[in-house]
Amino acid sequence: MAGTGEALEVWIDQDLCTGDGICAQYAPEVFELDIDGLAYVKGADDELRQQPGETVPVPLTLLQDVVDSVKDCPGDCIHVRRAADGVEVYGPDAD
Repeated sequence: MAGTGEALEVWIDQDLCTGDGICAQYAPEVFELDIDGLAYVKGADDELRQQPGETVPVPLTLLQDVVDSVKDCPGDCIHVRRAADGVEVYGPDAD
């Protein structure tokens, strides 16, 4: 799994999103439901990243909330990867 000092980024596959909003409950600073009923990541500027595969950095202070979102997501659509090499460390494609 990821070390605590590594830069991580997160993205959501909207094709798999069920719109339950669990992620936005865990980490509202990182996830938000849009008018289409799907969850998106949002940056420090509070703007939703709506392009497919678009990522935002995971703030270290919110890492556990983001990981809990990944684990409890019914759509298995949240991906967290290392920014340095793109390897998924949490999510459906993680080892």
